[in-house]
Amino acid sequence: MKIKVCGMRDTDNIRAVSALDINMMGFNFIPHSPRYVEMISSMAGIIPDYSEERLAKGMQKQEPRSVADRIERVGVFADDMPQTIVTRVYNYSLDYVQLNGNESRVMIENLLRTLKPDIQPNIKIIKTLSISSQQDLEQCKEFEGVVDLFLFVPSADEEECQGKKPDWSVLEKYEGRTPFLLGGSIGPEDAQRIKQLKHPLFAGVNLNRCFETAPGVKDVKMLRSFIQEIRS
Repeated sequence: MKIKVCGMRDTDNIRAVSALDINMMGFNFIPHSPRYVEMISSMAGIIPDYSEERLAKGMQKQEPRSVADRIERVGVFADDMPQTIVTRVYNYSLDYVQLNGNESRVMIENLLRTLKPDIQPNIKIIKTLSISSQQDLEQCKEFEGVVDLFLFVPSADEEECQGKKPDWSVLEKYEGRTPFLLGGSIGPEDAQRIKQLKHPLFAGVNLNRCFETAPGVKDVKMLRSFIQEIRS
């Protein structure tokens, strides 16, 4: 099972979370988000220190450390200009582009043509979709064959870290061919629920704000406990 920790931006926190048994780390490039990445120190170990000025000069990432090789880097965007995404992919050596907005299949195809093969030949795409009913699953068909993973999240009014949790039984109706991550309001208390999911295309989980002490800062002890439980 893949474990993706998203919304990272604090240097020390990135270093601590990188030491956990995770597969992917997400960096938010959506400007209005409280988790927006403007600069991450190279001391974080996972991606280099880049200010906007250094990005403009086209500087490459430093030689990756072992942790950077082990953890795949995901850039999170929403309805952004393709050239902005391309720039982030190039300068941060992203492994995945995650699209959280209203991006179309045509937009994604054009983006991939720009990135492959010269800029990032192995780039992969994650498309985030809000899923609350069987009817919502119909939107997956548009993206079959062009994205590598879906990220299924609950609707905004269902996304709570405490209290009522979304009904994941709708995922049993998913008949697509693309593997999916489950995200949204997953918290420490959901480990056993997740372990009970048996869909053959369920690929892993996306962990974010339900593990935070502040926007962009994860509770490492809480994450470690959750990961140990889910992998046991």
